[in-house]
Amino acid sequence: MERVDRRRRLSCLGVALLALILLGGSVAWLFRDELFHPFGDVRACEGSDAELPGVIVAGGATLPADASDVHYYTKGGTAEVTFTSDRVPDYLHRTGILPEDGDLFDEKYGEKGVAADEIELPEGLCGSSLRGPVRDFHPTGPGGHAVSVTVETSPIAPDLLRSPARTVITFDLP
Repeated sequence: MERVDRRRRLSCLGVALLALILLGGSVAWLFRDELFHPFGDVRACEGSDAELPGVIVAGGATLPADASDVHYYTKGGTAEVTFTSDRVPDYLHRTGILPEDGDLFDEKYGEKGVAADEIELPEGLCGSSLRGPVRDFHPTGPGGHAVSVTVETSPIAPDLLRSPARTVITFDLP
């Protein structure tokens, strides 16, 4: 009789343990984005130490309205954000990096960057890699904010951006 009670207790304990494992796995699956991304933000890359708001402002301007595949990495008061957009020239104008009458490919405002087929994102930043060639833009003077921008250019037409263009921006957090 004692043996039957012992077996019954062990089988009940096994069923309860299995139920707890299934329940825990289900909860982890339901909240996987919140559990495995810093701050519960799917845009945040692992290791980020500061959360960015829902509307990211970099260089005094919001990201383009059509920005997609947005990811960010923050560390030590600096943020790096990557996204794809067809409106990068507009963003460069709004930040002051490129004056309204400035030519996107004028050497005064930016220079050719790496021309490799695939360019890794800066360390810590997650998302799709850049496809070369790229162009690097830096603040040009009192109107430009402290933001650096790297954007994919067309491999066929040297005076066009890819459509949409993957962009990486680096800026200091307020």
